Amino acid sequence: MPLALYALTVGAFGIGVTEFVIMGLLMQVSADLGVSIPTAGWLMTGYALGVFVGAPILTLATRRLPPKTTLLALMAIFTLGNLVAALAPNFGVLMGARIITALAHGTFFGVGSLVAVSLVPPERKASAIAIMFTGLTLATLLGVPFGAWLGLAFGWRSTFWAVTAIGAMALVVLALLVPKGEKAAQPAALKEEFAVLARPQVQLGLAMTVLGFGGVFAVFTYIQPILTELAGFSKAAVSPILLVFGAGLVAGNLLGGRWADKALNTALAGSIAILTVVMLAAGWAFHDKVGAVLAAFLLGAAAFATVAPLQMRVLSQAGGAGQGLASSLNIAAFNLGNAIGAALGGAVIAHGLGLSAIAPIAALVPLGALVLAGVSLGLERKTRLATA
Repeated sequence: MPLALYALTVGAFGIGVTEFVIMGLLMQVSADLGVSIPTAGWLMTGYALGVFVGAPILTLATRRLPPKTTLLALMAIFTLGNLVAALAPNFGVLMGARIITALAHGTFFGVGSLVAVSLVPPERKASAIAIMFTGLTLATLLGVPFGAWLGLAFGWRSTFWAVTAIGAMALVVLALLVPKGEKAAQPAALKEEFAVLARPQVQLGLAMTVLGFGGVFAVFTYIQPILTELAGFSKAAVSPILLVFGAGLVAGNLLGGRWADKALNTALAGSIAILTVVMLAAGWAFHDKVGAVLAAFLLGAAAFATVAPLQMRVLSQAGGAGQGLASSLNIAAFNLGNAIGAALGGAVIAHGLGLSAIAPIAALVPLGALVLAGVSLGLERKTRLATA
């Protein structure tokens, strides 16, 4: 794989750390800033909504810029947002900093996905996307447990100082390794770019992404209290278990990419089905220490096995003009799912159903994605037969 592809992985690592690390700090932020745990969970929701809003806006605003210039500008926004978070005097400022940081997220992965697939032959495109997204999985494997440990030992602000440093390093790596490339081509008319969003298959792909990840983040956002209050682990044990979760993400991400390269449609439906089953089983497994560790690994693997198939599905159905916008919107869809999931988990707690009810209820969300996958693949089969 080209060296530039791994530069994108480094950038993805920095963004992934800041997105996910808050979930290992909910209890510390809650205590320090005087808010409830469900309220602190809105830091995840706010970030995800920032991605959802920022992705289409910044994608269109930067469409005339060379890809490298766009990636560097987005990483600078990301680093600034984390610096503000480290200095935040209250919950409102911290929320604002999270939203600023999030604005860069969707466009970075959207532009990065297009750059990644342009660097490799057609039969390796899904794997190229998976390698870029390995930055996210490594962020969860290494960055989130380290950030949780750092926040427990030195306070949650120290974690955001560390993430700011990671952002600065990622900015340097991108500047050094991503080729300058040619001047950006004349973009298609806005009408042509938006036209892709009217395609039913693109709409179904985006909806599958929202629902696929909505259930995951209902659980993952509240993983710290689930592990301590349900499974009976100490707060210090959360970081090592997050390492297990992260290992699952890495394995699932790479396997999902290879599966999608071989049989995209099978990988799409199969990965979502596996995720649904794993989430249903996790509802019971989280009541036992051994079961909780196993569930953490399988949840991570099943969740990120869906990433490359979902992203490639949208890219394949978009094509041509509007592909960049569709790519960024699919990243936004991942994060809209994250926001919905975080809010769903908080609602389950707030309505007195308890932490044990989160996983079984959340499993209904990817089940909806599986239904949409069946509809999408059925429509594709009918179209193929009609044109045969």
